[in-house]
Amino acid sequence: QVQLVESGGGLVQAGGSLELSCAASGSIFVSNAMAWYRQAPGNQRELVARISTSDGNTDYANSVKGRFTISRDNAKNTLYLRMNNLKPEDTAVYYCYGDYGMGYSTWGQGTQVTVSS
Repeated sequence: QVQLVESGGGLVQAGGSLELSCAASGSIFVSNAMAWYRQAPGNQRELVARISTSDGNTDYANSVKGRFTISRDNAKNTLYLRMNNLKPEDTAVYYCYGDYGMGYSTWGQGTQVTVSS
Protein backbone atom coordinates (compact mmCIF):
# COMPACT_ATOMS: atom_id res chain seq x y z
CA GLN A 1 0.00 0.00 0.00
CA VAL A 2 0.97 3.60 -0.53
CA GLN A 3 0.76 6.27 2.15
CA LEU A 4 0.41 9.92 1.18
CA VAL A 5 1.36 12.68 3.63
CA GLU A 6 0.63 16.32 2.88
CA SER A 7 2.46 19.30 4.32
CA GLY A 8 2.81 23.02 3.70
CA GLY A 9 -0.61 24.27 4.68
CA GLY A 10 -1.11 27.27 6.92
CA LEU A 11 -2.50 30.75 7.30
CA VAL A 12 -1.75 33.36 4.65
CA GLN A 13 -3.12 36.74 3.70
CA ALA A 14 -5.03 37.24 0.48
CA GLY A 15 -2.61 37.69 -2.40
CA GLY A 16 0.00 35.52 -0.75
CA SER A 17 1.48 32.18 -1.77
CA LEU A 18 1.87 28.69 -0.35
CA GLU A 19 3.35 25.47 -1.66
CA LEU A 20 1.84 22.17 -0.62
CA SER A 21 3.79 18.92 -0.75
CA CYS A 22 2.59 15.33 -0.78
CA ALA A 23 5.15 12.66 -0.02
CA ALA A 24 4.43 9.07 -0.99
CA SER A 25 5.83 6.18 1.02
CA GLY A 26 5.20 2.49 1.55
CA SER A 27 4.94 0.10 -1.33
CA ILE A 28 5.83 2.61 -3.98
CA PHE A 29 4.60 1.91 -7.45
CA VAL A 30 3.91 4.10 -10.40
CA SER A 31 0.69 6.00 -10.32
CA ASN A 32 -1.55 6.58 -13.29
CA ALA A 33 -2.24 10.07 -12.07
CA MET A 34 -1.93 12.25 -9.01
CA ALA A 35 -4.19 15.07 -7.98
CA TRP A 36 -5.04 17.69 -5.39
CA TYR A 37 -8.58 18.05 -4.09
CA ARG A 38 -10.00 20.46 -1.56
CA GLN A 39 -13.00 20.60 0.71
CA ALA A 40 -14.35 23.71 2.37
CA PRO A 41 -16.81 23.52 5.29
CA GLY A 42 -20.28 22.65 4.05
CA ASN A 43 -19.02 21.91 0.53
CA GLN A 44 -18.27 18.76 -1.39
CA ARG A 45 -14.71 17.75 -2.08
CA GLU A 46 -13.66 19.19 -5.43
CA LEU A 47 -10.82 18.57 -7.85
CA VAL A 48 -8.25 21.36 -7.86
CA ALA A 49 -5.56 20.02 -10.17
CA ARG A 50 -4.49 16.75 -11.71
CA ILE A 51 -1.29 15.53 -13.38
CA SER A 52 -0.94 12.46 -15.57
CA THR A 53 2.04 10.17 -15.07
CA SER A 54 2.24 8.98 -18.65
CA ASP A 55 2.52 12.31 -20.42
CA GLY A 56 2.66 14.94 -17.67
CA ASN A 57 -0.55 16.56 -18.85
CA THR A 58 -2.22 18.76 -16.28
CA ASP A 59 -5.79 19.87 -15.66
CA TYR A 60 -7.03 22.60 -13.38
CA ALA A 61 -10.31 23.75 -11.96
CA ASN A 62 -11.38 26.97 -13.63
CA SER A 63 -11.28 28.75 -10.29
CA VAL A 64 -7.51 28.18 -9.91
CA LYS A 65 -6.26 28.37 -13.51
CA GLY A 66 -3.40 30.82 -13.83
CA ARG A 67 -2.81 30.88 -10.08
CA PHE A 68 -2.02 27.27 -9.10
CA THR A 69 0.59 24.92 -10.55
CA ILE A 70 0.74 21.17 -9.97
CA SER A 71 4.03 19.34 -10.41
CA ARG A 72 5.77 16.17 -9.33
CA ASP A 73 9.30 15.00 -8.56
CA ASN A 74 9.41 11.30 -9.37
CA ALA A 75 12.84 10.86 -7.82
CA LYS A 76 11.50 12.12 -4.51
CA ASN A 77 8.06 10.48 -4.86
CA THR A 78 6.59 13.87 -4.10
CA LEU A 79 3.70 15.85 -5.54
CA TYR A 80 3.50 19.63 -5.24
CA LEU A 81 0.90 22.35 -5.53
CA ARG A 82 2.18 25.89 -5.87
CA MET A 83 -0.58 28.36 -5.01
CA ASN A 84 -0.15 32.03 -5.89
CA ASN A 85 -2.45 35.01 -5.49
CA LEU A 86 -4.49 33.17 -2.90
CA LYS A 87 -8.04 34.28 -2.23
CA PRO A 88 -10.26 33.80 0.83
CA GLU A 89 -12.40 31.39 -1.22
CA ASP A 90 -9.35 29.10 -1.52
CA THR A 91 -9.70 28.35 2.20
CA ALA A 92 -10.20 24.60 2.59
CA VAL A 93 -8.59 21.35 3.60
CA TYR A 94 -6.41 20.21 0.71
CA TYR A 95 -6.02 16.51 0.01
CA CYS A 96 -3.52 14.62 -2.07
CA TYR A 97 -4.90 11.77 -4.16
CA GLY A 98 -3.17 8.97 -6.04
CA ASP A 99 -4.70 6.74 -8.70
CA TYR A 100 -2.58 3.59 -9.07
CA GLY A 101 -4.79 1.69 -11.45
CA MET A 102 -6.46 -1.71 -11.11
CA GLY A 103 -9.03 -0.12 -8.83
CA TYR A 104 -6.50 1.05 -6.25
CA SER A 105 -6.40 4.67 -5.12
CA THR A 106 -5.54 6.42 -1.90
CA TRP A 107 -5.88 9.76 -0.10
CA GLY A 108 -3.69 11.74 2.22
CA GLN A 109 -4.95 13.00 5.56
CA GLY A 110 -5.31 16.59 4.37
CA THR A 111 -3.69 19.90 5.21
CA GLN A 112 -5.53 23.08 6.16
CA VAL A 113 -5.11 26.20 4.06
CA THR A 114 -6.65 29.40 5.44
CA VAL A 115 -6.59 32.65 3.49
CA SER A 116 -7.48 35.81 5.40
CA SER A 117 -8.93 38.86 3.69
